Amino acid sequence: MLVLLLYLNVFACVALPFFCVCVWWQMTSQAGAEILVEKVGNAGVITLNRPKALNALNMNMIRLMYPQLKKWETDNETDIVIVKGAGGKAFCAGGDIRAVTEAGKIGDALAKNFFREEYILNNTIGTYQKPYVALIDGITMGGGVGLSVHGRFRVATEKTLFAMPETAIGLFPDVGGGYFLPRLQGQLGLFLALTGFRLKGRDVQRAGVASHFVESQKVLLVLPCVCVYLGVHVCIQPYVLQLTMSHPCIPAALRLFQSNSVEGIVHNLKTDGSPFAQKQAETLAKMSPTSLKITFKQLQAGGTMSLQEVLVMEYRLSQACMKGSDFYEGVRAVLVDKDHSPKWSPSTLKEVSEQSVEDCFSSLGDRDLKL
Repeated sequence: MLVLLLYLNVFACVALPFFCVCVWWQMTSQAGAEILVEKVGNAGVITLNRPKALNALNMNMIRLMYPQLKKWETDNETDIVIVKGAGGKAFCAGGDIRAVTEAGKIGDALAKNFFREEYILNNTIGTYQKPYVALIDGITMGGGVGLSVHGRFRVATEKTLFAMPETAIGLFPDVGGGYFLPRLQGQLGLFLALTGFRLKGRDVQRAGVASHFVESQKVLLVLPCVCVYLGVHVCIQPYVLQLTMSHPCIPAALRLFQSNSVEGIVHNLKTDGSPFAQKQAETLAKMSPTSLKITFKQLQAGGTMSLQEVLVMEYRLSQACMKGSDFYEGVRAVLVDKDHSPKWSPSTLKEVSEQSVEDCFSSLGDRDLKL
């Protein structure tokens, strides 16, 4: 029996992939729908299929993905779910911010419904009862982080580019950022949240965002093996590169971002004098002061909250941002006009009152997110 099991394991992780790659490629390269839904063996496979938009998440994709995940969760013939992106450049580069911005300007319901339904999807992933594997092979930002980081397995490659750059557009690192970022090493999550710093390749696993690292060219070899479900760890491990070194920014971030206020962090950076510190001080000076203070409080609170509590909190914050001005100005400056010269209001950290920040966290009553 032991010999037979070993033989099956070797076949599944070495021979079977070569047999299945052609079939897999044929199935997932079809065009058309924004979400491709397939079954490969006993695996449910979702492909984000907006490659020209870097697979940015829109409302239609959310409304297709959520019921499919719920269906597979109770399907006896589905043992595992795999989510990946089409096109080879991105897993998912974020949410459809432009559509939300336009909706918010005219009071359209999309500004409420998009965040509500996206966060419900994030919670579904975070509480999923079956193995959930996100192949973050490429750009993974904002909404793409929400589709991956709460899953049990997050497989990064050398092509992975991870960031939560929301403070640059007058928003905050949502989609459960208030839950997973405070749980990274020391102040690393706060550093990533405030600055939007980009982690690349192996550093995504080193930081604890990804659970595994596999070379991009070998991802197709891993997938069919995962599909036969002899065990996700067993199948991925032969391709995993062992990572022991820390990114050089991590020790500095742990030290310099240790403070009880954003102003304290800025002070640390300005007085440190190192090139790294100077660069981060310059970065923070470009961000929305209101977003920086909201994000700081969000991560402070989120460190002791459940994912569900965090998502409720973040929905309140999203609606506060829809009522303010910085979000619209940030999207204009970064995504529309691309002049990268936003006029924030208030324009300095000193002008952002504690009461205005506190108000953003206030209950919405019967309009609160229900999970």
